Amino acid sequence: MENIALIESFSEFKDDKLIDRVTLMAILEDVFRNALKKKYGSDDNFDIIINPDKGDMEIWRNRVVVADGEVEDENSEISLSEARKIEPDFEVGEDVSEEVKLIQLGRRAILALRQNLISKIHEHDNTNLYKQFKDLIGDIYTAEVHHVRPKAVILVDDEGNEIVLPKEKQIPSDFFRKGDNVRGIIESVELKGNKPQIIMSRTSEKFLEKLFEQEIPEVFDGLITVKKVVRIPGEKAKVAVDSYDDRIDPVGACVGMKGSRIHGIVRELGNENIDVINYTTNTQLYITRALSPAKVSSVKIDEDKKAAEVFLKLEEVSKAIGRGGHNIKLAGLLTGYELDVIREGNIAEEEDDVELTEFSDEIDGWVIDEFAKIGLDTARSVLKQDVADLVRRTDLEEETILDVMRILKNEFEE
Repeated sequence: MENIALIESFSEFKDDKLIDRVTLMAILEDVFRNALKKKYGSDDNFDIIINPDKGDMEIWRNRVVVADGEVEDENSEISLSEARKIEPDFEVGEDVSEEVKLIQLGRRAILALRQNLISKIHEHDNTNLYKQFKDLIGDIYTAEVHHVRPKAVILVDDEGNEIVLPKEKQIPSDFFRKGDNVRGIIESVELKGNKPQIIMSRTSEKFLEKLFEQEIPEVFDGLITVKKVVRIPGEKAKVAVDSYDDRIDPVGACVGMKGSRIHGIVRELGNENIDVINYTTNTQLYITRALSPAKVSSVKIDEDKKAAEVFLKLEEVSKAIGRGGHNIKLAGLLTGYELDVIREGNIAEEEDDVELTEFSDEIDGWVIDEFAKIGLDTARSVLKQDVADLVRRTDLEEETILDVMRILKNEFEE
């Protein structure tokens, strides 16, 4: 096989692997030099001439002419009679350059060359891919669903790179079909053997932060700073924002008129409820804002324990705790303080109030648990609520709630 024909067959990798021709030729030279070392023991006296424009190459073996019978190193010396077969006027002491055809290396060596080339190109591609995606960690990336598996969704980008979206990195309400475009952040890149594994996440706080940068011009321009993001993916999130320009209302700018700006972010996150609050270095005020939509009466802080007692009127307690306890949990994560809710209310009422668990013989345990999830654990705390509001905030039917209220009212009427 002629050199140029073999090079052309190897050049198919250029298109398959999106590798530039100059890099391909550099890899080729390295591969051929390794083959020459195996065949001749050294490649020091070989010249490899590569023409990246034409995609061809030549291999020349350089030896010194010595008298017949005086050859000590066949790799670097050639006898006079052998040299004159190449060119009849050679004399002892002159240099001979002889072209080496690849066919002279033998069929097995050529097959090994091809395997070595494939390996080197894959190694090059994987190194470049690893570096490329390492630089993209923390950035939003879009790819298409290629295959949906029980534990992960396999995505492919425009360049054919495979990206993994594990089940635990998906929002609970996520549902994907083949061909869907998916957005997330590149969370990590790991080398599995020689192949990089690219991991995407849609549950990371960083994803929400980057969505703010992408969707809200003032955040992108740096006029508004996202100070901290905390999330319960698919359920609720709190985002603290700040601006160094007093003329800008950071919360208003992020939410937009009637929620127009944040709507796209909420939809992207499976209707995740997002509270945007003004950041402040005033700890009491920050905790008060973090517990929104509840109205806090006062806050007592213990800096040593990084804890705070939050005093609220009875009707505000359930709002502070939130559905499933999400609101108070996120407020604690946002502020960095362990928050303890203290109820304020009518002392007489509190003294004759009854824990819901006392009604376990008349009310099912799972119903009591549903009320507890939104911070309602006593009879009076339930009776003060609006029925329609309870239907919205719990997984209970209106008929069940009315039945519970009837039982509770009977307790106090008796």
